[in-house]
Amino acid sequence: MYTEIASNKRKSIILIGVFLVLVIGLGWLISLYYGDQTILSIAVAIAVGQALASYYWADSIALGISGATEAPRKEPFVALHRAVENLAITAGLPKPRVYVIDDPAPNAFATGRDPKHAAIAVTTGLLQKLDKTELEGVIAHELSHIGNYDIRVMTIVVVLVGVISLVADFFLRSLWWGGSDRDRNGGGNQLMLIAVIVAAILAPIAATLIQLAVSRKREYLADATGALLTRYPDGLAKALEKIATTPHTVKHLSSSTNHLYIENPLSEQEEQQNWFATIFSTHPPVADRIKRLKAMIGKA
Repeated sequence: MYTEIASNKRKSIILIGVFLVLVIGLGWLISLYYGDQTILSIAVAIAVGQALASYYWADSIALGISGATEAPRKEPFVALHRAVENLAITAGLPKPRVYVIDDPAPNAFATGRDPKHAAIAVTTGLLQKLDKTELEGVIAHELSHIGNYDIRVMTIVVVLVGVISLVADFFLRSLWWGGSDRDRNGGGNQLMLIAVIVAAILAPIAATLIQLAVSRKREYLADATGALLTRYPDGLAKALEKIATTPHTVKHLSSSTNHLYIENPLSEQEEQQNWFATIFSTHPPVADRIKRLKAMIGKA
């Protein structure tokens, strides 16, 4: 378990490092072409402002979009509150707010910028279909996202994606609206122009792929950390199997919340995914996650 956790932390750091190189490289090329740092500074300021707004209000937005309501500490949610409370104590975390989503699809997610401002939301379908150890496995996974500051990590990634997209879009639009006059007037280098155009087109695609890769690595990390928390990887493995094989899909779907769920809400299509489709997914293949969990207890 500890090996899996350490491996995923290293891979996440490496991916974010590659991200930073991509941001700096694109900014350097465009600044070199224009000979002006102002464009990059404005784009960074806008992207950071958007990310900060998302960072502070992301939990309210995610819960609202998902149709989640706070679960009262009474039946039928007493067992849920106890499980969250006990596992939070074990993890050394404050108890997050507990929400429920009236939806037959078994799923769950965690949100919040840090452990003091966190929430866990589970669907009614999850509560109905999972037994106690399976539910604890799911809750431990979500608490691991909170304890590992995954929301904060993904916010940093979103900032970097925003910077790359804004800078690339601004540059391409400036060429369309007359920026290429520099070259006709002898002010620019044709080879440099081609290099920057190629970078401006490919960088946002590469940034998105890295963002998705970071998201998948954080899921692996939460699986490993959650299994360590419960000391029972098989509980989460069985829960993932039930979630992935249930025919229902989450009703309130949004591209902005899809990555938060423990399993892709569009999991009905997952079995048909090939490698190419997987790299465009926010989650690793559930079969691979189950295999890794079982390997932790020598059942692979």
